[in-house]
Amino acid sequence: MAPQNSTPLLDQIKFPADLRKLDANQLQQVADELRAETISAVSTTGGHLGAGLGVVELTVALHYVFDTPRDIVIWDVGHQAYPHKILTGRRDRIRTLRTGGGLSGFTKRAESEYDPFGAAHAATSISAALGFAVARDKRGDDNSVIAVIGDGSISAGMAYEAMNNAAESTKRLIVILNDNDMSIAPPVGGMSSYLGRLASSKTYRRLRKTAKSVAEHLPAPIHDVGKKVEEYARTLVTGGTFFEELGFHYLGPFDGHDLDTLTLILKNAKEFTDRPVLIHVVTKKGKGYAPAENAADKYHGVTKFNVFTGEQAKGASAPSYTKVFAQSLVRQAEKDKRVVAVTAAMPSGTGLDIFGKQFPDRTFDVGIAEQHAVTFAAGLAADGMKPFAAIYSTFLQRGYDQVVHDVAIQKLPVRFAMDRAGLVGADGPTHAGSFDVGFMGALPGMVLMAAADGNELSRMVATAAAIDDAPSAFRYPRGDADGVLGPDCDTPLEIGKGRILREGTSVALLNFGARMSEANKAADKLAAMGLSTTLADARFAKPLDEDLIRRLAREHEVLLTIEEGAEGGFGAFVLHFMARDGLLDRGVKIRTLTLPDIFQDQDKPEAMYAAAGLDADAIANAALLALGRGVNEARA
Repeated sequence: MAPQNSTPLLDQIKFPADLRKLDANQLQQVADELRAETISAVSTTGGHLGAGLGVVELTVALHYVFDTPRDIVIWDVGHQAYPHKILTGRRDRIRTLRTGGGLSGFTKRAESEYDPFGAAHAATSISAALGFAVARDKRGDDNSVIAVIGDGSISAGMAYEAMNNAAESTKRLIVILNDNDMSIAPPVGGMSSYLGRLASSKTYRRLRKTAKSVAEHLPAPIHDVGKKVEEYARTLVTGGTFFEELGFHYLGPFDGHDLDTLTLILKNAKEFTDRPVLIHVVTKKGKGYAPAENAADKYHGVTKFNVFTGEQAKGASAPSYTKVFAQSLVRQAEKDKRVVAVTAAMPSGTGLDIFGKQFPDRTFDVGIAEQHAVTFAAGLAADGMKPFAAIYSTFLQRGYDQVVHDVAIQKLPVRFAMDRAGLVGADGPTHAGSFDVGFMGALPGMVLMAAADGNELSRMVATAAAIDDAPSAFRYPRGDADGVLGPDCDTPLEIGKGRILREGTSVALLNFGARMSEANKAADKLAAMGLSTTLADARFAKPLDEDLIRRLAREHEVLLTIEEGAEGGFGAFVLHFMARDGLLDRGVKIRTLTLPDIFQDQDKPEAMYAAAGLDADAIANAALLALGRGVNEARA
């Protein structure tokens, strides 16, 4: 750590222009103060910590060397962007991260001109940066465009599609490969192994240092020859030819925590005008904070924590839906050796780390590659295995073409476990699972379920395991699971059959998914007003329980469908059936309660659902409105 000036420097920096007024020998102090500020802020808000700590020096160097925001810097994913936010005019709001009305946990165009492109899903940065570079070239401008991508993200195919296109599209683009050997989960596959060998090659470093030392003392013509020799030796020893063959100048690997080296390399990279540049920097996730450096996940995502001890605030004691899914899948695998699990770089997030400990040879982490994950699972299913593809709802969107063509059309029994369905609180709209009911339910032959509680989720895992002639999917939210497992927890459901939980005569609430507890509270409120209410659990959006819907429509004055998904989902399926069956002609007043037709910003989940009109008060009020007795309220 560099010697500290007694006067804090970070206090003098409101925007990057202030940073650029400092001497280069002051940058390490800025970095040290920036790291401390990031740790302090995240300790009060929770969020993504390890990735940001790993790029503190890189963030300082980028904003020092480049004329941001005129020069464009695009961060991949956005987990590492907190230090960037502090340096770009948002330090005074950094303790509002991931809260209602506060800063987004990711880069966001509407938030700052220093966020030229929103990022939350991996491997988009190079494609977006290439778009900016080509637009710049067409205008005749001369600003720099830089994409920062991690070693985990660069395993995704989209990154290579962009690099393959880059050299043909522009002569000036800088890609920084942040190699910390630690994405959310340890990176997997050939690219990870390649980068590991590259970064640790003593032979390479020694050879390159020697070649440069000799070349610097040679006359200019010979120096040029020496440069060529050094370049050839570099690619021969390290395998950097891979990036070179894609049309990039490859520079590195360099120490990503050495500010002198970083600023020098970035300044030099600005001068490359004959083809794009890839700069390989090696960083340490969680750098500078011992609890993060020593943690298995490097404090990738944390709750509020004690800065001095690193101890994180404990959550509720109830098991999460994710854990219920994982334990249920383990029980199915104990009974059937054909059960296997596939994840796309999210083993702990999807609970498959639990499954993997029990069945390591039946667990497959394919990296950040949802498209591959889906078709890989299809291949497994086609040859007689029982694959469960556990993928967040929001990430499954990336593999939808494969769901359609490689799974549904072929009627292959791939089982999709769609975690994080519905709203996700602090992670905001980029991670909300809002659309899966519509896009999965649109597919012919798909069996689509949603769990109302933990026991129902366990039964849906058993149901999916038993389906061998069609694709299936079940959705469940982030957070603690309602209820406890019953003796029937491993009993498959009858396909396409819902259940009635309480009987009434005036209002019918037909719930699909985890809003069940709020729907039950709404039924209590309506009952207290003298409105006899039926509460039904649809269980299936496809196939629908048509007999149940007919009964509810026939026996009640009002029918509400309730779901934590976007318009065009379960409620739309019910309306379509009722119209086809003539049920809409018989006087029942039907209302569909869905998420609003907006992308909701981050907040506490309960506040988001209240704004969406999906809490108990809003459900009860919707029924009253249908009866002409409610209060019209603006919905978010």
